[in-house]
Amino acid sequence: MIGGLASHELLDPVRDTAAAATPVVETRSLIKRYKGVVALDRLDLVVPRSSVGLLGANGAGKTTLLRLLLGLTTATSGSAQVLGFDTAVDGVRIRERVGYMPESDTLPPGVTAADFVAHMAEMSGLPARAARQRAADVLYQVGLDEERYRLIKGFSTGMKQRVKLAQAIVHDPDLVFLDEPTNGMDPQGRDEMLALIDRIHRHLGIAVVVSSHILEDIERVCQHVVILDGGRLVASQPIADLGDVNGDLLVRVDGDVAAFAARLVALGLQVKPATGEVGRGELVVRADGDFVYDAIRDTAADLGLPLRSLRTRSRSLEDVYFGNVATDDPTASPLQVDHANT
Repeated sequence: MIGGLASHELLDPVRDTAAAATPVVETRSLIKRYKGVVALDRLDLVVPRSSVGLLGANGAGKTTLLRLLLGLTTATSGSAQVLGFDTAVDGVRIRERVGYMPESDTLPPGVTAADFVAHMAEMSGLPARAARQRAADVLYQVGLDEERYRLIKGFSTGMKQRVKLAQAIVHDPDLVFLDEPTNGMDPQGRDEMLALIDRIHRHLGIAVVVSSHILEDIERVCQHVVILDGGRLVASQPIADLGDVNGDLLVRVDGDVAAFAARLVALGLQVKPATGEVGRGELVVRADGDFVYDAIRDTAADLGLPLRSLRTRSRSLEDVYFGNVATDDPTASPLQVDHANT
């Protein structure tokens, strides 16, 4: 429930199961150019009805994709569907069933949160009285119950983000797009926002697409990740499957570590020194098959080097991202992997 209003929690189980199997977004050969710049490059994408992270550095094409999916701009070529509707002709119907939280601060400063969110509910088709009740309900849900009659111009950044979230869900959508929802927030506010996003999906049953350049945000609230780089799709997979394929082995031997590493490389293995957090002298060996274990054992034996430890390290979202995305573009904003710069 959202306050006293019915939510997605009580949907018919059979219909719910069928809906869960239906993608919320599908694109085919989607291309978007702006004055010669390719913002989206032949994008073929299927987004499941889940909590989905749209991950990429600033400029990767995330916001352009969201605008196309909302029917706010048109594709140069290709097609896209949202909830089964064609974005080229059904923009109004899509926006009736989809919520959107923009990255930029577009809130009117001279009105109260209650009036603004109620207005957005009316714009979505709710009668005035129902719109005001729904606004009160969602502002309570996002933690702004006591501040709902204050003017927005007096709100902090975190409070404004909550207002934007409230207007995105006030009409009880089937799907909500959240563009950089933790932008500009302090660590506590960020934690609270991520908890709200998690609740929207898990308890209200609303499919969520979170566009972000912060790896940790995606890992904390999303079940599926879509990675864009330069307008291209480089990965789309469940986050739970990240550690199932091509994980790493952490290897420690006593003696001539350089000779050991060189022998493994000569055998065709990918080897690099471990970073500081796993300890000095450890090597990271890409586990591309069971033969890797035999190669490590036999090499250590051939060189007479005691094998002190051999353990697996599943790939993280950071490993997947940096393993697929070029990082030498000086114009791209860096992807954040922790709290440090938020």
